[in-house]
Amino acid sequence: MTTDAARPDLVLTERHGAVGLMRFNRPERLNALDLPMLHAIEQAYEALHADLGVRVIVMTGADDRAFVAGGDITDLVTRRATTWYDDFGLTVHRVFRRIEVSDKPTIAAINGWALGGGMELMLCTDLRLMAAEAKIGLPEIKLGLFPGGGGSQRLMRQIPLSQAKFMMYTGDPIDAARAQALGLVNEVVPRAGLRDAAMALAQRLAANSAQALKLLKHAMLHGREMPLDAALAYERSVVGVLFDHPDVKEGCGAFVEKRPARFHTAGGPESR
Repeated sequence: MTTDAARPDLVLTERHGAVGLMRFNRPERLNALDLPMLHAIEQAYEALHADLGVRVIVMTGADDRAFVAGGDITDLVTRRATTWYDDFGLTVHRVFRRIEVSDKPTIAAINGWALGGGMELMLCTDLRLMAAEAKIGLPEIKLGLFPGGGGSQRLMRQIPLSQAKFMMYTGDPIDAARAQALGLVNEVVPRAGLRDAAMALAQRLAANSAQALKLLKHAMLHGREMPLDAALAYERSVVGVLFDHPDVKEGCGAFVEKRPARFHTAGGPESR
């Protein structure tokens, strides 16, 4: 089997100040997911996550046609129950969950088709910008399947249940305006300006405290699955921990002194 280390070209990475950029780069298959592609996504993500200077991670397609056009059907059709469950299924769930629970905010810049596994990857990101020309969907039902990369569980937690069922039962894609109306994407922009808009948003987030962003993300991720009383107690404990971090003193001091705050990364002052 091809390993992730053997195909680093499948996902290109760059660093722009405090923002890490991942570009999916399998154009001949519209960035479709097979095991080497999943391994490349995992490797690229882990490299950016380990970089203490990176505070926010942006994901997009390397060309205009696709974000990720789904699972590689020529690969999936060769699988049987055990190879799906023990190999591909285990890998896709591990990689997507790792991104979902990342300490660092993630932004999807959906530049083209995001179908099946591509939309499931999008559902694991924190914020989403979508090109006006792009479309998203979960078409697995048309293949005799249903979403198996987390989509059947995450979508209904992010939009009304009846709307999630409609998307998955019909398998029909939706356009950017509909995705925004459902709350699946935060902003719709022309494709030509998508990457710049995503990077500008990422830079805005990166100007905040990395520690506060991390703990806020954890509070929301875990709290949404708790009863409200437990979630409020969890919030109180997390904010209590945060008060001991030097970013709080810096942020409050900067406000009083009417100057921009100079927050720290988890590993020390931000590299220049």
